[in-house]
Amino acid sequence: MRAEQKRKERRTAFLMWGSGGAVIVLLVGLVGFYIVNERSASSLDAVKSFQYLGSEHTTDPVTYKEVPPVGGPHAPPPDWQNCGIYDQPVANEKAVHSLEHGTVWITYRPDLPQAQVEQLRELVRKQQDYVLLSPYQGIPSPIVISSWSKQLTGITDAGDPRLARFISKFKNGPDAPEVGAACTGGTGDPLS
Repeated sequence: MRAEQKRKERRTAFLMWGSGGAVIVLLVGLVGFYIVNERSASSLDAVKSFQYLGSEHTTDPVTYKEVPPVGGPHAPPPDWQNCGIYDQPVANEKAVHSLEHGTVWITYRPDLPQAQVEQLRELVRKQQDYVLLSPYQGIPSPIVISSWSKQLTGITDAGDPRLARFISKFKNGPDAPEVGAACTGGTGDPLS
């Protein structure tokens, strides 16, 4: 009888410890899954890098390799695009000059829903400076974000956390040839 009682106690203890262990493993797995999923959703691994030198000024129209462009010849001073929000397309050559100064350029397809456009505008307003927003016909995804020699495509939603991460990482980033040069006093009247 005692032996039977001890077996029951061992079985009960084993079930309790086993169940507790399984719950802990499940919780660790769920937290791990959440962290991995969250990081992959905001990862900048898909950012493409290009090689461009700065200070290549031209008054001629330029055919750029990337759409929208991320570097190369551009308008001479003081024809950079003033940073801010635009509801009409801006000239590539002027926007590229702004990129050279450390600006991040967010472009969106003209048919992007107005609620999404407003979300992008709010993101730009929070940044204060060195961010340019404009519509752009023919881009490879609904939203594209670029800086000098860097670009992230494939963005389909204005709430994508990679937008803020890209701005944080590449605004006035080390790749820009003239970091901190003027983002105002150039061309264009951005919306308020």
